[in-house]
Amino acid sequence: MTEAELIAGCQKADSKAQKHLYERFASQMYGVCLRYLKNEMDAEEALLNGFMKIYQYIDRFEAKGSFEGWVRRIMVNEALAFLRKKEPLHLAIEDSSVQIAGLGGADQDLAEEELLELLRTLPAGYRAVFNLYAIEGYSHKEIADMLGITEGTSKSQLSKARAMLQRRLTGLEAIAS
Repeated sequence: MTEAELIAGCQKADSKAQKHLYERFASQMYGVCLRYLKNEMDAEEALLNGFMKIYQYIDRFEAKGSFEGWVRRIMVNEALAFLRKKEPLHLAIEDSSVQIAGLGGADQDLAEEELLELLRTLPAGYRAVFNLYAIEGYSHKEIADMLGITEGTSKSQLSKARAMLQRRLTGLEAIAS
């Protein structure tokens, strides 16, 4: 089934097209949700809510854009909405007086699951900003608008998230569960 056929089928609420859409994107979008949320059950709930929104609003997709990008944006927004409800994004303040030169001796070939686990240990605000900027590619202005914070706060949270990740990778900071 082509992408255009898939979209047209979903617009007609065809259950086969909806199932095909889910099968095509579920595992990839689950990974997106899991980057923002701390546990698998929360990620699954955000994923399912995201697919419900996709089915509900598929008429709003404009063919001039990337369908996968549109699906991803819905999933990111759904994960952020879930995060706001479950872990309010009171952006944690951390003492950032420790300077880190670089990753030096850290093993930079982390397995994907190890990296995800490390990202899950970040405070909610750090994790959200880091994912949106470093992984999803949003600008600080876009992040500020999405999260209801200032651009300066977005930049600060990214800097603190990177510093915390570097400290954890180099073993200077224990990971609190």
